Amino acid sequence: MSPGNKHVDRSERTRAQLVAAARDLFAARGYAAVPIEDVVRRAGVTRGALYHQFPGGKEEVFAAVFEQVEQELTAAVADTLAKSAADGDPLVALHAGTDATLALALDPEVVRLTILDAPAVLGWEAWRAAGERYGLGLVRAGLQLAMDSGQVARVPVDPLAQLLLAAVEEAMVYVARADDQEAAHEQARAALHRLLDGLAEA
Repeated sequence: MSPGNKHVDRSERTRAQLVAAARDLFAARGYAAVPIEDVVRRAGVTRGALYHQFPGGKEEVFAAVFEQVEQELTAAVADTLAKSAADGDPLVALHAGTDATLALALDPEVVRLTILDAPAVLGWEAWRAAGERYGLGLVRAGLQLAMDSGQVARVPVDPLAQLLLAAVEEAMVYVARADDQEAAHEQARAALHRLLDGLAEA
């Protein structure tokens, strides 16, 4: 291995260590309660190494954690959609994908990182943009399949996908902030299913 490749590998390992350490700490205590020194200590690297990888400091580290979590969640939901769609019923797949997404609101790590902290740390616009970047394509594809199969009335898919994604995101916030999350989850799930059923071709 050339010296250049060794340097790249070392840099990637350092970055991965920092993201893993920060993810654990942010999920457990929340962004505001984690000093950057704790991230450095948990990762076993120097403060200089952190700022070399993340010149923007703690906020940039959080952004990297958020991106990692969003990628993992999107992959999991996409897998659920693909398995349901393989059964040949796109509307059932939409229900399954919606259920899989809403269930994430019961995961404390997901709630802390993507719902409670992310809008405040990244800003509302960046948070919404990430939701669109990761979730909108899945929603659009699911709706398009349902329209092509005749199960959902054919309308412009882009605005409908935006509205459905927003409904799912708001449902997740509703569940995450509820005193009784299990009850809120059932209520939100029922409401989302009624929305999806209302799209069915009469």
